[in-house]
Amino acid sequence: MLILASQSPRRRDLLLREHLNFCVICRPSREQNDAALPPAQLCALNASAKAEPVAELFPNDIVVGADTLVFLDGRPFGKPADLADARRMLNELQGRTHCVCTAVALIMPGGERRDFAVTSFVTFRPMGPDDIERYLAEVPVLDKAGAYAMQEKSELIVAGVEGDEDNVIGLPVTRLLHELTR
Repeated sequence: MLILASQSPRRRDLLLREHLNFCVICRPSREQNDAALPPAQLCALNASAKAEPVAELFPNDIVVGADTLVFLDGRPFGKPADLADARRMLNELQGRTHCVCTAVALIMPGGERRDFAVTSFVTFRPMGPDDIERYLAEVPVLDKAGAYAMQEKSELIVAGVEGDEDNVIGLPVTRLLHELTR
């Protein structure tokens, strides 16, 4: 069985889109936010922290843990603490290109690992305070890294994406499917 070790409804939706048979099982984990670590390494630590406890409970199943963070000038932008923090993030991202990294901890039956990380680059439109307020009024952002959702009203804030858009949403599905069929 395939187990998604993530509470993210976006990751669940991406797997459902691919008609995969899976279940969601999560164990408590503490997310790291150490700006001194490179993006892929920081996300990989968080993805492993989600996947490993589930794989210990279900060693004969395939477990997928994932973590997505937004990085601007090497600084990680996780989920905003509140709307003021979301405003700050969007203000810093506006008019600039930032990196979105998703690391996947893929633990196969018997403990074999196929971990990977995918990076995409997102360029935001220039936005004023009114644009930011409109976006915050239309999209719930408190559970999203970087305080935005690629899949919701992105036309209001995003000028372009270089790389995998599913990665920006939270799971590089093409790469995951490749690893699962390998």
